Amino acid sequence: MNSGAQVRGVAMTDPTEPTDPTDPNEPTDPTAPNEPIQAFLNCRSFAVVGAGNDMSKYGSKVFAAYLQSGRVPYPVNPRQATVQGHQAYPSLRDLPEPVEAISVITPPKATEQVVEDAAGAGVKHIWMQPGAESDAAVARARELGMSVISGGPCFLVVTGYRERR
Repeated sequence: MNSGAQVRGVAMTDPTEPTDPTDPNEPTDPTAPNEPIQAFLNCRSFAVVGAGNDMSKYGSKVFAAYLQSGRVPYPVNPRQATVQGHQAYPSLRDLPEPVEAISVITPPKATEQVVEDAAGAGVKHIWMQPGAESDAAVARARELGMSVISGGPCFLVVTGYRERR
């Protein structure tokens, strides 16, 4: 069985160790991070495109989840001056420094433009949160050489986000 570190209560498997899907001792948790997720989480700089202040919205929750997990991302939102007490930026090109990885919580059509902006900003990892992805955005990001996470796990689940009441 693979063993590894724990990130917010989620077992992190060593991606270099082979796994045996027929082994009943192997983890089958679909929220357990895989290699692209582990590479994303290992990045040192992040932005959340679609971050906001309305805690009923997923962009706001994803931003809060970064903070809860000890990461301080740049919030990207062209309609907000601040997000949860942090200076917001209208676009990735307006960030004070390049980031390695972004989470995207925008409508699928907007995500397609975010992919182009991310490529121009030198982003290497992109996590399209459920509902933000489109086939075109995923294909284009891969074509541009980005590591893409889409169609599955949510940052909130992987990092063990807990809403504050």
